Amino acid sequence: MSKFPRLALAVAACLAIFGPAVAQQQVLPLGRAALPAEIAAWDIDVRPDGQGLPAGKGSVKEGEQLFLEQCAACHGEFGEGAGRWPPIAGGVGSLKSESPEKTPGSYWPYASTLFDYVRRAMPYGNAQSLEADQVYAITAYLLSMSDVIPEDHVLSKENFAAVKLPNAGGFFDDDRETAERQFWGREPCMKNCKTEVKILGHARALDVTPDEKKGPKVD
Repeated sequence: MSKFPRLALAVAACLAIFGPAVAQQQVLPLGRAALPAEIAAWDIDVRPDGQGLPAGKGSVKEGEQLFLEQCAACHGEFGEGAGRWPPIAGGVGSLKSESPEKTPGSYWPYASTLFDYVRRAMPYGNAQSLEADQVYAITAYLLSMSDVIPEDHVLSKENFAAVKLPNAGGFFDDDRETAERQFWGREPCMKNCKTEVKILGHARALDVTPDEKKGPKVD
């Protein structure tokens, strides 16, 4: 007899002996059911259509003051980025340039991503300390700095879904499963794959290659 039939018989015997006892044990005596308030504290994601947004509102003007108090130390007074912290404003129309700036106004597809991230993770070191109205205000101010909404705008749950970011059309579903299937092969090409190889870019042009004269000395 092979090992597999023996194993099957052993499992069947265990089920016959211990099965009824396991069935009677409906609930393990571990922990408790999560309370609605506890679930709500984690369930704070926001969808592009506005689902998940909390009640509230905030103006661009209110957001400016909050931004200076809570965000400017890292992101700069105008969202330009301080030190090694990333810029979060401007950059509209720069994605095709040699130095694209991926900010909410230039790159992100949905305003809900900005709201969700600020609400969930900011300010740095004191995440989820902002009230809903404050998150609306800061989001409004950042969108205003990228000229997505006017300076007198009041962002709210009711009008949030109407905000459209400039690069929303730059994102699409990954269709490689169908669009590129004909290029897939079972075996990778290891030699004589191309008749000509072209260099399309250099690391030095991206300023990631150190200058030979300025590089660190290694003993």
